[in-house]
Amino acid sequence: MPGGRLTQQERQQIALGVADSLPYAEIARRLDRPTSTITREVMRNGGPTSYRADLAHRATERRAHRRKPTAPRGSGAPAQGHGRDDEAVREYEEAFTTLMMQQGLPKMSARVLTCLFIADAGSVTASELVRHLQVSPASVSKAITFLEGQGLVRRERDERRRERYFVDEDVWYQSTIAGARGIAQVAETARQGVSVLGRDSPAATRLENIARFSDFISESMLRAAEQVRDILHTKPETTPGDAASESGRG
Repeated sequence: MPGGRLTQQERQQIALGVADSLPYAEIARRLDRPTSTITREVMRNGGPTSYRADLAHRATERRAHRRKPTAPRGSGAPAQGHGRDDEAVREYEEAFTTLMMQQGLPKMSARVLTCLFIADAGSVTASELVRHLQVSPASVSKAITFLEGQGLVRRERDERRRERYFVDEDVWYQSTIAGARGIAQVAETARQGVSVLGRDSPAATRLENIARFSDFISESMLRAAEQVRDILHTKPETTPGDAASESGRG
């Protein structure tokens, strides 16, 4: 499988595939590239409705020129140390950001949330986000406000009176609960339509099926979320081999 950055010719093939409404997996297969590479390329360069090969290529070149050498500790890059490959971390960060965008988050909010997820410290400041993402303080502030409204992040003052942003350990639990409640609202609204359109009408039958399906999904999500919530606060068990390694280092 070829590695390295996409070429201009490959981007032209991506643009043709997008214009033909081909699935990203099919475009990736034709180029012998991972599907995630194609998805990330399209999403970071205008999305499926605005992707253009020439603009994407120039934007990538500009980003490459702007990219600085590995930043020293404390510069705002949230995922340094531990023997990590900086390029691999950057690629992973882009892939996770793309995933968050596919889940419905705005691009800047997705970038900020990803930074929080991969920060070893468990939190970042506004200035750290500005330096790491190379964006304006206003962009960071707007993204944080949106994420707070979704219950995905919280803010606190540290000992230096700086605002620090945190992503809670149970963010996935809270997100799942919110999603389940949203689906329950779909069921409730669908059932309102049954009485409005007449219970014996084909439309009412369709809406009743939507309501029953939504009820089942919502209840299943709530039940599963409660059952596995403790997993979020449980550390993986240490195997005998791991314990021996730890004692050998001690």
